[in-house]
Amino acid sequence: MILDTANPAVGMILFVLGGLAGAVFALPFKQVRKWAYESYWMVYAVFGLVLFPLLLAFATVPDLPDVLKNTPGQVLARCFGFGALWGLGGLTWGLMIRYLGVGLGLAIGCGLCSATGTLLPPFVAGKAAGLVKDAGSVVVLAGVFVSLAGIVCVGLAGKAKEGERSGEQKRKAVSGSDFKKGMAAALFSGIASAGINFGLQGGGVLQDAAVRGGTLSKWQGMPVLLLVLLGGFVVNAAWCLSQNVKNRTLGDYVNRRTPLVMNIFFAGLAGVIWTTQFVCQKVGEPAMGDIAYIGFPLVMGAAVLFSSLAGVLLGEWKGVGWRAKLLLSLGIVTLLLSSVVIFYGHKLKGRDARPELQAERSVKNALQAMEKLKR
Repeated sequence: MILDTANPAVGMILFVLGGLAGAVFALPFKQVRKWAYESYWMVYAVFGLVLFPLLLAFATVPDLPDVLKNTPGQVLARCFGFGALWGLGGLTWGLMIRYLGVGLGLAIGCGLCSATGTLLPPFVAGKAAGLVKDAGSVVVLAGVFVSLAGIVCVGLAGKAKEGERSGEQKRKAVSGSDFKKGMAAALFSGIASAGINFGLQGGGVLQDAAVRGGTLSKWQGMPVLLLVLLGGFVVNAAWCLSQNVKNRTLGDYVNRRTPLVMNIFFAGLAGVIWTTQFVCQKVGEPAMGDIAYIGFPLVMGAAVLFSSLAGVLLGEWKGVGWRAKLLLSLGIVTLLLSSVVIFYGHKLKGRDARPELQAERSVKNALQAMEKLKR
């Protein structure tokens, strides 16, 4: 399946699959036993932020070292730096889920991350006018805002849920829940985590170099993803090791009294699943043509959608009243509607472009006819 031409249906399917990965990545952590948080997060980072993207980049990008070597240093630094910013936000992502639960935590965190990471990059790159250049673009942008509205509804549902349930129910559904600490973690994590999309959208030069070197267009984003995640890894690894030293948990990595192999496997699996969401985003972007920027909000929206469903399956919504359930249902419907609006906007863009394409073909045919007459 080569995505060298625009195919929005394929792109949106990939974004949805990426959102699914983002929603369930933390589930393998539940199988980790007798390890400190910083220990299994370190293994998650090694597998998800280094090994998996490195192997994927080498497998899909011919002459990867040359591509990186011939890219301007400022581009490499920008991707790496935004990845480090995301890393700072990612440190509290796990705490956010711990304190708020899968449903509410990802709703608030993904909402802030989606809004910041989607709307700011075009302005920073000086391409804001492209967001409203025609009717189709306006409809697509409206779909992005519909997605954000759905995320807000799910977040409000989570807040209502917390207010309706007893303290005992909260403790059973979410071990160690703390709304105030969770909100603080979500605010910081959501905004700082938007740095990942700044990095992913800031490596166009690197992607062009990869394509010139023989990389298929669908894999052109892998070198960018590699650099962004390496930036995030440095921050995560520094924090994890410092906590290992502080809490005297360095022995977790070699402690045979724990299920060592299984702990490494499940923590590493969580890292691979998490990274898969952005692999899907970068692979799906070429299929979206000039509205590739919608990949990030669609991945985040799908993550909120699936995380809400996961929260229901995990029992986080047991004992909840009608108001919270109504808001949750409204949020889910709104998130689904956003995909329909965005798809319709893309169809409008294609319809608007047809006269221009026809005129371009006419000019091209006329020039070819003139060349034949000259011969």
